[in-house]
Amino acid sequence: MAFKSDIEIAREARKLPIQAIGDRLGIPAEHLLPYGHDKAKVSQDFIESLADRPDGKLILVTAINPTPAGEGKTTTTVGLGDGLNAIGRKAVICIREASLGPNFGMKGGAAGGGHAQVVPMEEMNLHFTGDFHAITAAHNLLSAMIDNHIYWGNSLEIDERRIVWRRVMDMNDRALRDMVVGLGGVPNGFARQTGFDITVASEVMAILCLARDLDDLQKRLGDIVVAYRRDRTPIHCRDIKADGAMTVLLRDAMQPNLVQTLENNPAFVHGGPFANIAHGCNSVIATRTALKLGDYVVTEAGFGADLGAEKFFDIKCRKAGLKPAAAVIVATVRAMKMNGGVAKADLGAENVEAVQKGCPNLGRHIANVKSFGVPVVVAINHFHSDTEAEIAAVKAYCEAHGAEAILCRHWAEGSAGIRDLATRVAEIADAGVATFAPLYDDEMGLFQKIETIAKRIYHADEAIADKAIRDQLRAWEAAGYGHLPICMAKTQYSFSTDPNLRGAPTGHTVPIREVRLSAGAGFVVVICGEIMTMPGLPRAPAAETIRISDAGFVEGLF
Repeated sequence: MAFKSDIEIAREARKLPIQAIGDRLGIPAEHLLPYGHDKAKVSQDFIESLADRPDGKLILVTAINPTPAGEGKTTTTVGLGDGLNAIGRKAVICIREASLGPNFGMKGGAAGGGHAQVVPMEEMNLHFTGDFHAITAAHNLLSAMIDNHIYWGNSLEIDERRIVWRRVMDMNDRALRDMVVGLGGVPNGFARQTGFDITVASEVMAILCLARDLDDLQKRLGDIVVAYRRDRTPIHCRDIKADGAMTVLLRDAMQPNLVQTLENNPAFVHGGPFANIAHGCNSVIATRTALKLGDYVVTEAGFGADLGAEKFFDIKCRKAGLKPAAAVIVATVRAMKMNGGVAKADLGAENVEAVQKGCPNLGRHIANVKSFGVPVVVAINHFHSDTEAEIAAVKAYCEAHGAEAILCRHWAEGSAGIRDLATRVAEIADAGVATFAPLYDDEMGLFQKIETIAKRIYHADEAIADKAIRDQLRAWEAAGYGHLPICMAKTQYSFSTDPNLRGAPTGHTVPIREVRLSAGAGFVVVICGEIMTMPGLPRAPAAETIRISDAGFVEGLF
């Protein structure tokens, strides 16, 4: 049988009109705002009408630390949603939108894979419904209004050295990380140093993903701290009078996007903060809407559980009052072998010893997720090169660490290949055994929260920060921000800040390079090690092979 790429499989999908998908969830056609025939936004009026309905059960899909061998977290999220529907449960999927930066950089696509995908795949990986463009525009409107305010007299007495609001774009461009704007004399304003972040790291993105409705959105936008005066008092977005116009730009983007899987099951795709530099979860409004419409909601958090799951629990669940009923940790035999020291080129050969050597990375994630009071199941995402002995080694390791591991073949078989996992996850969720609680209390000091994450999740000996950073954290506490949770920005490839340190390292140190206050989103960003909030392109970016074929199809998206 000839191998088919993800995009070829997606192109052959027999999609239903989006109104038919909405009808399955009880969404009247008049409350769907179509973008073509296969995607639509759900109106705010309909969402507000759901307030009194009971919530379904929330299931998180997370993973081990990513490796070049591949894990398949989004693929498993989609597959599990399809699997739950296949066994007669009413399930809805909630995932994030794809950023153009990694799509044209390293990943090439982010809608699942094989026979466990969300469609339309091409549109989802490109402009989709324009949400990211709206976020970029709203963010940069505020940037323009800050510089414009200074140009026209600076009545707010902004200290130009203490403007903390940067610009964003949804593309990887390392040349824009640090730059000077305003060159060219008086007509172009005041010269100052600034830079760009990627849109998925924007506080506006985080705010859209955490806001309950448009009123909450505008309030949070107004709370953004954009600069300081010479006396160190803050200047907020509402002082610049940008919050109203930003809300207008984001009005449509606030409405969740409804699409479908290859098996015509409903999926909300909304918001897209990265987990290595932001909080890594889809929007609260999409998740809460799905919980009102489905008996089970399957959602994912970005990268490994040390980043995505920790932020899902400590930021999203804390802020939105969510209580997950179960968690699935995705792992592969190939990734275990890579953690065990096997080179990517040698992953096809059986190596049970390497699997066993690499399993402690999975074990660390199991223990971490269980520490939040959430029951865990491990999904072994099957690859054709996996052997029975290697699969048995992973299952035996998980059993010894108090977790059940289930082999899943959803990439190749769709829902038929993941029914066992779906059945077990439904049993756990229905049993109501979760006793979820965040890792730390709101009242804990900001640096203590950082240390708690570093020691209990990363298993570091310490977190270190210079006096200026510690003083800044204390100043924010004095200003009333001490109750905020922490959003760690750290490499996704390791529990440490060294991307090359695989497995389950201990005894390392977490160096803090910078801290940023996201007062509107409601957290403090802690930038560790060498992580960048504006990624760069790799030596051979995916963009080099993305094109339109002679037949008019997009090629190169995985």
